[in-house]
Amino acid sequence: MRSWIIALSALGLAACGSDPAPTPDGPDTAAEAEVDASLVTLKGDGLSAGAEAFYFAAGKAEVTTALTRVLGEPQEVMDMSECGAGPMQSASFADGLVVNFQDEKLVGWFLRSADEQIVFTESLGIGLPRAELEALGGYALDPESTLGEEFYNESAGIGGFIGEDGKVSELYAGTQCFFR
Repeated sequence: MRSWIIALSALGLAACGSDPAPTPDGPDTAAEAEVDASLVTLKGDGLSAGAEAFYFAAGKAEVTTALTRVLGEPQEVMDMSECGAGPMQSASFADGLVVNFQDEKLVGWFLRSADEQIVFTESLGIGLPRAELEALGGYALDPESTLGEEFYNESAGIGGFIGEDGKVSELYAGTQCFFR
């Protein structure tokens, strides 16, 4: 009986080939993993600074350190004690990016100007014409906004404002300290 067990075990090991695991079709995955360390990527659920990605709820120190490596020191750090969502802090960077924190956690971002160092995972961006925004799908105006022509793109998880020129003037995601 013992010889049968040994024989079956040997047969089982022999059946395990030593061929390498199949690789995905397309470009080399190592090349795909390369990230431009000089870019900040804004997303509906967080952001990336170089190769470091942060979802909302990431730690304030880690997010600020990563953004500082890419964009430089914040120009202004501010306490906002009277926000509707509760007390928040923000860090404003030279490139028009403001990141919001609550209880030492990343809760939102706001972009007020276009910059080559700041990109999006979606086809959104500052200066995008209204017609292109509407063509993205998931777009809806907020008819009750008291802040101007405000929209939200459901598929991207990103909201923003359309300026008087008919183009996207500001974008945001997550928790904001807007007074409506």
